[in-house]
Amino acid sequence: MRHVLLLGTLLLSQSVPAAEPARAQVLKAARLFDAKTGKVVTPGVVVVAEGKVVGVGPKAPVPEGATVVELGDATLLPGFMDAHTHLTVAPGPDWRKDVVDSFQRTIPELTLDALPWARTTLMAGFTTVRNLGAEHFIDVGLRNSIARGTVVGPRILAATSSVSSTGGHCDYGNSWRKGLLAEDSSPGVADGPDALRARVRENFKYGADLIKVCATGGVMSLNGDADAPQFTQAELEAVVDEAHSRRRKVAAHAHGAEGAKRAIRAGVDSIEHGTLMDDEGLELMKRKGTWYVPTAFAFNGIQELAAQGKLPPATVVKLQTVAVRREQVLRKAIAIGVRIAFGTDAGVFAHGRNAEEFAALVSFGMTPAEALRTATVHAAELLGVSDRLGTLEPGKLADVVAVPGNPLQDIRATEKVFFVMKDGVIHRNEAAPSIPAPR
Repeated sequence: MRHVLLLGTLLLSQSVPAAEPARAQVLKAARLFDAKTGKVVTPGVVVVAEGKVVGVGPKAPVPEGATVVELGDATLLPGFMDAHTHLTVAPGPDWRKDVVDSFQRTIPELTLDALPWARTTLMAGFTTVRNLGAEHFIDVGLRNSIARGTVVGPRILAATSSVSSTGGHCDYGNSWRKGLLAEDSSPGVADGPDALRARVRENFKYGADLIKVCATGGVMSLNGDADAPQFTQAELEAVVDEAHSRRRKVAAHAHGAEGAKRAIRAGVDSIEHGTLMDDEGLELMKRKGTWYVPTAFAFNGIQELAAQGKLPPATVVKLQTVAVRREQVLRKAIAIGVRIAFGTDAGVFAHGRNAEEFAALVSFGMTPAEALRTATVHAAELLGVSDRLGTLEPGKLADVVAVPGNPLQDIRATEKVFFVMKDGVIHRNEAAPSIPAPR
């Protein structure tokens, strides 16, 4: 009880009053991105009342007494969605110190550490995120506190502890001497179909919105090869069947080709990273309609950390194993029409840089319009929230961001978000950054 009271006191000291949406507002800008068609329309007008969009376009009826918000030479877009974040962690200046800090800090401290990261993510224009993995149910608490208005941050779909095999990528007891820790394995670790079903049920019991399963090795962990499969076909099928029977989705971390194909055959809803997938796997994804969340910018962010000496040497070696193939995989996925949703892996690099994923997608062959759709209509479909998010249409939640200029002409305008509205509440409204004239 003392721990609960302490956490409540700490949260209150960092909290903000629950914001209430204004009764009616009219957002005006030079243009608006229609995420359904992938086109920009002019002028951009969105009418908001009681937290929802009630009209779009210059002919939309405006409630009497509505406040007009003039945003100038800018583009209005639906609030961005990031389908792969880690809001409860962030890289520090020294990976060894990060390890020690994670052991020495109490759960209330770890929770409070996440508050500025959540706020930064929202201010970057990301009003909804899928948090794929967090210990101690911190992501569940963060989700609930944001929903109550206790703290400021994006809407969160929480996966809680990632489901892993013993010694797998998401078994955070890796590399430690046996018996050193009170628990040798992470809470999500299990082996065998029945034990994995129990883990899935436990995650849902304590508040998970979806399941993340680590189907292969990874780059950032200190176990095995990134491409090695870490579950049998029967084990993955048990995880997916248990989650789907409860009408919940499954995201599969997978780098290697064989592990990814096992996950796709099992019926996972999305493959995360997929850096070493083969053509058979990509064709299988297209045929089954499996979503691909490539986290393209994560490689750049991690490379920066490696160059600064902030990663273990073994991780740097693994990073190079995926360097060339990851580009080939993403280009092929785009070319053949695999369904792609926006995700960044923010948390393995600094939070707030999420929008740099847009330029990464474009650099691999995606059009700016399609890149924007990955973080709006496509992400909404993957997350199962298309009924209320993903487009600016009457009846949907009023999640709106504004960027300077036209992002179809300069996709990096998405990195200069200056206006953020979530549920009809304005969280950021600054003067639009200037756009250099084209040379």
